[in-house]
Amino acid sequence: MSDGIILLDKKPGITSMASDNFIKKQLGTKKVGHSGTLDPFATGLLPIFTGKALKVMRYTDDYDKGYSCTCFFGKATDTMDTEGEAVGGRLPTEEELAQMRASDYSLIRDAVNEISKTTSQVPPKYSAKKIDGKKAYELARSGVEVQMKPHDIKIHSIDIKDIREEDGGIYLSFDVFCSKGTYIRTICDDLGKLTGFGAHAVSLRRIKCGPFSIDDAITEEEIKEKVAEDDFDFMLPAYKALSQMTSVNVNQKEFKAIKQGKKIPALAGTEEGVKYAAYFEGSLVAVIYKAVEGGRELMRIERMLASDD
Repeated sequence: MSDGIILLDKKPGITSMASDNFIKKQLGTKKVGHSGTLDPFATGLLPIFTGKALKVMRYTDDYDKGYSCTCFFGKATDTMDTEGEAVGGRLPTEEELAQMRASDYSLIRDAVNEISKTTSQVPPKYSAKKIDGKKAYELARSGVEVQMKPHDIKIHSIDIKDIREEDGGIYLSFDVFCSKGTYIRTICDDLGKLTGFGAHAVSLRRIKCGPFSIDDAITEEEIKEKVAEDDFDFMLPAYKALSQMTSVNVNQKEFKAIKQGKKIPALAGTEEGVKYAAYFEGSLVAVIYKAVEGGRELMRIERMLASDD
C-alpha cells in the first residue's frame, strides 16, 4: 500500500521535507516526494506522492494554487512573515484609522485591486528558490547578499474575506487563486508598500492545488490512526494527478504497442504540442503526445505509466 497520492494537511512549524519523512516512516518506504513546497510556518494542502505514483508528480508542476492568508498592516519584516525581524512599517494613527473606517477601508481595498493585476513578482530572499544550486534562504541566513530576479505570474482572483482593527493595526484576511511560483508573502509585503504602513503575513494556508482540495486532506494524526488500523483508504490513485490533462482512450492493439514502447498512429482529435493521458479500459497507460515523423503523424510516449502485470 505504498503507491499513491496522500493529500496531507500540513501542520505549522515543520518543513515540507519533514512531512515527506513522516510519510516514509508511516508507510515504510523510501520513495516519497511532495508537489509544491510549503513554508514551515504555512499550513494546509501538501500533495505527497509515494512509490509508483512518483511517476506522475512531474505533471503537477504547473498546477494553479489557492491560499487563505491573513496579513497585518503596521510592520514589515525581512522574511515577510512572523518569523522575521522588523524592517520598517508603522501603525496607522487614530486619525488614519477613522478615515479608513469611514471609507470602508478603501485604501486597503484599492491596494488589493492593484495587486490583483500583478503579472511579475520578485521572490522573497527567504525562500526555497534556487540560486546557483543553493536555496535563497540558506544564502540569506549566511549573510550572502541575494539578488532575486522577477518572474512571470498570474493572479486569477483575490477575494477579501475580512478587514479588522486589532493590535493597533489592521488585519486583512483574503483568499487568492494564482499561478505556480506566486509568493503570497510577497503579495502581503507589496500591499504594505502600497498603503505605506508595511505589512507581513501572519498566517498562510493552502486550500487548492490543481484538482486537489483541502477539504479532502488528512492530518498526521489521522494518518497514524488509519495506518494502525491497516486502513489505507486515504491514498488516492496516481491518475487523480492527471485529472486536468486531456484524456484519450486506446484500443487493445494500441495498448499492447504502447506497453512495448512503440509509437502508434495519431489518434483522432489530438494536436501537436499537447500531452494526453492515455487510458485502456479505464486504466492509465501512459502520457503521450503527437509528433510528425517522415510525413506521418504518430503518438509518442512521453511517460510510461502502465503497470508491469
